[in-house]
Amino acid sequence: MALKANAIVGQSGGPTAAINATLSGIIRASADSENIEKLYGMKNGIEGLIDGKIVDISYLFGDEKSLYTLESTPAAALGSCRKKLPTCGENKEIYEKILGHLKSFNIRYLFYIGGNDSMDTVKKLSEYFEANNCDISVIGVPKTIDNDLCITDHAPGYGSAAKYVATAVYEISRDSAVYTVDAVTIIELMGRDAGWLACAAALPKYYTGVGADLVYLPEVPFSSARFISDVKNELLTHPNVVVAVSEGIKHENGSYVADSMASGTIDVFGHKYLGGASRNLEALVRRKIGCKVRSVELNLPQRCASHIASKTDIDESVLVGAYAVKLATKGNTGKMVTTTRKGGDVYEISLDSVDASRVAGCVRSVPPEFINVQKNGVTRACIDYISPLILGERKIEYKNGIPVHLTIK
Repeated sequence: MALKANAIVGQSGGPTAAINATLSGIIRASADSENIEKLYGMKNGIEGLIDGKIVDISYLFGDEKSLYTLESTPAAALGSCRKKLPTCGENKEIYEKILGHLKSFNIRYLFYIGGNDSMDTVKKLSEYFEANNCDISVIGVPKTIDNDLCITDHAPGYGSAAKYVATAVYEISRDSAVYTVDAVTIIELMGRDAGWLACAAALPKYYTGVGADLVYLPEVPFSSARFISDVKNELLTHPNVVVAVSEGIKHENGSYVADSMASGTIDVFGHKYLGGASRNLEALVRRKIGCKVRSVELNLPQRCASHIASKTDIDESVLVGAYAVKLATKGNTGKMVTTTRKGGDVYEISLDSVDASRVAGCVRSVPPEFINVQKNGVTRACIDYISPLILGERKIEYKNGIPVHLTIK
């Protein structure tokens, strides 16, 4: 039987243009739930919860105007973190501290919005609470622009990022084509281990004939010689070549193409900070071909361009947040919400859940059938997979020419 109590929500990892829409879904469903009295927010995710930085966000219950604005606000409205929880055996005091804060606020439902590393936190917390007979439900709520979460059709946040990537690549390609001189433009996209965002760079060329001519993914070992050959072949047919590359592309020996540009810094989850693959390839093209060449890193706008968010993505993100509340109040714990694409001519999804432990630390790669035979582009199956995720636009409110965003008090 579900317990009448309070709930808390936190956001973790890299933000997306849709992460606050998921938060809105949790707020909306909590307001409607007979089992939740108040909803609190962790400031800066699990870090804030450990430190007792907890804010009451129940004032947003029923405030439709504010919630709509929240859904169109980029970044993490509650703040984020990249903290890896130790195991209880390594540091029991942290878990006792967390439990103490939850008890003091009569919190029995905990929602954590994040990616595969965040699902590790969901797994550890739910295991601790169950082992100590605590009636606290912990639900993982997915988000990531990388679309690399396992056991789900796609992740909230990816559709909006893909829409931005497709649009930016389209516009850059238009700009690059105004001159007749041979030129190469190399666009670097986020994606450490999975090339889903780079795949989105192929959309405009497929639909309009203008866009990325070549696409390189981390799923395929990168060959400098093959890359130069590909670029030369494209230059034979037209003077302006646009290339899209994932930041995580690796040479056949396993080293990152970005290595000479990267800082070498490692985050708490063991991930190397990347950036610079496009600049290395720019230097390679200049050395091997000698034509005009430039590199472009789309960088943070991929995850914060809420002005061009996908309506499909935002709407689904709200539904995913609401479904998390449904799972928790029905007694589930240690679960992550998943999406499944229904069959048929019309795009639809259904929602379900999976043990968060099956998602934690797991990376979902672009499947082989989505990569072309030449290993420098994507297939029609990939285009068909991404296309419905970027559809639709939301009406954005502007003030003094600037989009209106919501700040949580």
